[in-house]
Amino acid sequence: MTWPERDLPEGRHRLLKEFVMNEIDAKPRRRVLRPAVLAPALALAVAAVAAPLLLGGGTPAHAVASNPDGTLTITIAQAKDPDGLESTLRSMGVNAVVDYIPTGKRCATQPRGDFLPREEVRNPADGRPFFIWPPTEPGYVIDPGAVKPGQTAVLEFSVSADERVAGIWVGLSTGPVAPCDLIDSDQAPLGPPQS
Repeated sequence: MTWPERDLPEGRHRLLKEFVMNEIDAKPRRRVLRPAVLAPALALAVAAVAAPLLLGGGTPAHAVASNPDGTLTITIAQAKDPDGLESTLRSMGVNAVVDYIPTGKRCATQPRGDFLPREEVRNPADGRPFFIWPPTEPGYVIDPGAVKPGQTAVLEFSVSADERVAGIWVGLSTGPVAPCDLIDSDQAPLGPPQS
């Protein structure tokens, strides 16, 4: 059986390819957490959300929770404070650059850094990738142990008009990372252009 050829808007083929490649790279491990392990993780997640509420700050734009296995779960309620998320990650020991890229835009400078191939972005202790796909609901899981000294994790989030995250691209740069000066674009908004 043959399927009819479908034309995709420019850039959508690349986004679809990135999604499929992330799915192929993933080695998902399903495990049931025991209540003794789950309770501290749940308490951390509740504390990350409750603290701003108790201080009168309303619903936070993002939260970062530490997991028992050393990973971090990033939850984004509204994509409007990339500097705050970047600061939170840095305070948790992750040298990171975070950018929210609105629909119809992309970073002008490409590539923004000297990025390692995806297969090299792994925690040397256990081989776990930096970005763990598929993300847990409702957040994204990263492994800070994959970021070696002198490296910078780059997290680019594609953002819809209603300030919701529509996609994510992650990379690990071995050198400086150029700032994301936004320009109008009809290309895929995230990551370096495909060669």
